[in-house]
Amino acid sequence: MGKSRMKRFYERKALDSRITSEEVRKKEKWIGYLLGPSGALLLNAVLAVYLNVYYTDVLGLTKVWGGAFLAIFPIASKIVDAVTNIIMGYIIDRTKSRQGKARPWLLLSAPLVAVSGILLFLVPDSSEIVQVLWIMFSYNLYYSLSFTMYNMSHNLMVPLSTRDVKARGSLSVFSNVATVMISGIGVALIFPMLIMPYIGVNKSAWITLMSILSIIALPLTLLEYYFTKERVTEEIAKSQEKDTQVPYLVQWKAIITDKYWILIILFFLIYTICNNIKNTALVYYCNYVLGSYNDGITQTLVSAIGGLPMGIGIFAVWPLAKKFGKRNITMAGLILYMLGGIICLINPHNIVVVLMGQFVKNMGGLPVSYIFLALFADVLDHIEWKNNFRCDGISMSIYTIIITVASGLTLGIFNFVLSRTGYIAPMFNEAAKETVAVVQNVSVQNAITFLFVGLEVISAVILFIILAFLNVESNIEEKQKEILERNNVR
Repeated sequence: MGKSRMKRFYERKALDSRITSEEVRKKEKWIGYLLGPSGALLLNAVLAVYLNVYYTDVLGLTKVWGGAFLAIFPIASKIVDAVTNIIMGYIIDRTKSRQGKARPWLLLSAPLVAVSGILLFLVPDSSEIVQVLWIMFSYNLYYSLSFTMYNMSHNLMVPLSTRDVKARGSLSVFSNVATVMISGIGVALIFPMLIMPYIGVNKSAWITLMSILSIIALPLTLLEYYFTKERVTEEIAKSQEKDTQVPYLVQWKAIITDKYWILIILFFLIYTICNNIKNTALVYYCNYVLGSYNDGITQTLVSAIGGLPMGIGIFAVWPLAKKFGKRNITMAGLILYMLGGIICLINPHNIVVVLMGQFVKNMGGLPVSYIFLALFADVLDHIEWKNNFRCDGISMSIYTIIITVASGLTLGIFNFVLSRTGYIAPMFNEAAKETVAVVQNVSVQNAITFLFVGLEVISAVILFIILAFLNVESNIEEKQKEILERNNVR
């Protein structure tokens, strides 16, 4: 779709946002930032934890190419993903329409996410080469195109929604509730307790389930589109000085020479890699170290008791952040994050000890989970104040590249470790209609334990040090006032 045709398409009033107020109100929070994103984020959260299980346990691909396929393929695919993220960021920064610059891509991503989510699991029962080609196509269709388009647009909605620091912080909490709570309930509680023991390694059951989740994501993403509003984009569009396009290389120079941008991206990179490795290891840790294969209770307990603070934190994290500062409360949380990991390592085979450690750790993880986007938005405003132009698209392309590349990188690392330590995949007994799993050797158990609880202790120390230098919010309100004066906004 060319620029002129796209612009004409989005001029239609039927595509206008249902949010018309200049201030952020309840309808926008509850529908646009909580309910709307829950479909695509739930689907992606399930994929993050269970797509690799589908590949290793259902399709039995751990030995394809001597184990190299599942180790190399995710990493190689993320190279493609990185390129598409850069392109998408470039496109968003140069999108001008009645609907904004990020929201239009939410609309286009809705059907793509649904279709590609289904195709991920419709791997044909054919030769090894056919299965490999199908997986490469469907995986890249989802991650390199569909979810890249959705995720970049979705994550930009908080920074582009308003300049009101308090309202933006509230939206950040609501947006992350959709990520942490809604997807967490499905992935951490319902799946291991009710769904996984039922479907096991039954391929047709997997296809049915994931098709339902993919289809549900479509109407919910449309709700996100219709109940969000880009006030910052509208403000800039009214300023005649902002009509000229900023050269791409100039934007690159602006971000890579800004210390706050470098620090927050480095923070997000380390956190995302370690968190992805932990999430990938969760199922395996509960199946082979802490409990037994798909016992229906171990993973549920770890997720429910350990994740209980995430529910409590909805009411506590933002008031604390307003009182003590977003950076300071995040630093305090990281201390608990580290202590929780140490508690788990005391006896990683004892479920009582692990549950205590997970509870403490997730208490410490609250600020990162709920208010990071608000801190990231402060950095974007700081860059605009400093350079007199915004770098939303290019910054979000790097942000999304980290998410997508880290997922492939960590998946490749994890699968490589499984292959090298002698992991044995479970089998489906057709006669008994049940899944049969073996006890993994000590090397496999130790590797999974370190990747689930040990690595995060190290990361917490590094993240604490990075945040010590990230004091961008100290004078952000003054900078925002100056930006508004430049844009002749009263």
